[in-house]
Amino acid sequence: MDKKINVGIVFGGKSAEHEVSLMSATSIMKAIDKEKYNVIPIGITKEGSWMIYNGPIEKIENGEWEGISNKLLRDKPKENIFSIIPIGKKECQTLDGIPPKLESKIDVIFPVLHGPYGEDGTIQGLLEMADIPYVGAGVLASAMCMDKIYAKKIFELQGLNVVEYFVVLRHKLKNHINDYIDIIEKNFQYPVFIKPANLGSSLGISKAHNREKLIEGLKEAAKHDRKILIERSILCREIECAVLGNDEPKASVVGEIVPSHEFYDYEAKYFDDGKSKLIIPADIPKNKSDEVRQMAITAYKALDCTGLSRVDFFLEKETNKIYINEINTMPGFTKYSMYPLLWQETGLPYDKLIDKLIQLALERYKDKKLD
Repeated sequence: MDKKINVGIVFGGKSAEHEVSLMSATSIMKAIDKEKYNVIPIGITKEGSWMIYNGPIEKIENGEWEGISNKLLRDKPKENIFSIIPIGKKECQTLDGIPPKLESKIDVIFPVLHGPYGEDGTIQGLLEMADIPYVGAGVLASAMCMDKIYAKKIFELQGLNVVEYFVVLRHKLKNHINDYIDIIEKNFQYPVFIKPANLGSSLGISKAHNREKLIEGLKEAAKHDRKILIERSILCREIECAVLGNDEPKASVVGEIVPSHEFYDYEAKYFDDGKSKLIIPADIPKNKSDEVRQMAITAYKALDCTGLSRVDFFLEKETNKIYINEINTMPGFTKYSMYPLLWQETGLPYDKLIDKLIQLALERYKDKKLD
């Protein structure tokens, strides 16, 4: 039998999406092929401490893993806390330079981290410096996709339809909020969406139906980011497509989300007990489904994505026009998340999808070494 591949699964993180990461990582660790892979769980606390986790997988999702790891730290600190030091050779080291007692070097990292410090190019840059293969998009693609404003600029350059938008800067809000409101009200009709430019899982997003709610939404978004995106609201269906691959990516069937709330916000995504509906495949004409899939591939390639991404769209009800919304380079990854479900419907089951992503990471690493 071939030697098992050592996969470091990194979860948690400093992002506001910490809890979402715990759910995704737990699901992956339960489903991964244990005959093929040695799993090395690596947790990151909200404060940013990295810890080897040797406890039950079931204790990750509810957050108990951190207490278990803290006990291990007290008992054997040199074996359970470390930083990935960019010395190359795929090696991890403890803070004092002593390698932790892993089975061997980590062969590949699956950074199951959502949002800032995980999906924005920061951990990707760290792993590049450490010379460790990793699942998902590279530094530039991760950073560009995470920033909704710059992603839209790339979409526009590719001739893809985007909903009209306006950018607000946080540092000007205090003294110029009325100026911003005048510009927004001049160019948009209520309701409008207010979004932090760099955040996922719909955190910090609100829908304003009047000036009072607009002011509240701007202040809430400003808690999360220095750049705020204002978008025209359209009466639409929310359509999503999963993309998988490196240089020759493939698109899944198309799915639709029918949110339980006014829009698909954080609560509707993760805590509404199944009240939001995921319809796979989406009940739309084949020509529209094909258009969505082609737009997803175009956007994926334009931003130089690799590994995986979920590409989100709006299908305007009145005009039947498709608008691209955003790309998520590390989408929610539980068995019940849209990305895995889309591939399952396309013919790639959850465990095989995990395997494919790891193989794509290793292929990309090998390909870069040949350049």
